[in-house]
Amino acid sequence: MLMFALAAAAALQAVPPGEEPVDPYTQGNANAGAKPFEGTAMLDAFHGRAGIDRIVEDLVERINADKRISAILEKQDMVRLRRLLKEQFCYILNGGCDYSGRTMKDAHKDLGIQNADMGALVEDLQAAMRKEGVPFFAQNRFLAKLAPMRRDTVER
Repeated sequence: MLMFALAAAAALQAVPPGEEPVDPYTQGNANAGAKPFEGTAMLDAFHGRAGIDRIVEDLVERINADKRISAILEKQDMVRLRRLLKEQFCYILNGGCDYSGRTMKDAHKDLGIQNADMGALVEDLQAAMRKEGVPFFAQNRFLAKLAPMRRDTVER
């Protein structure tokens, strides 16, 4: 019976292609750190799922090039990071996605993230949204939705 339960848990958390395996954890949209917007206005402002994908790809490139915060991600699974950011943004923007990542607190544990790091990340995200042509009001609404996650991600 125990072997069946373990096999079932492993099947639910199969490793997507190109990603490194992770220890099992409880999955659910509550882990995304915010509830989704109502309606489709915000999703439309981000140019749908294709726009979200472009924003995340640009954001990850910017973070990796940003000397202020690139070291934080040096040992991270970038394939997984891209996938989970796309899921998270899509879920929050009410794009019909589910979030399969850890809680914000667990995902950022032991990364040593400081307030200045979060500021740099926000600047990089704003630049990626600007490049995608996301209207300023939509950028601000999205950042306001993400802002409470700071308390779960900043460690010092």
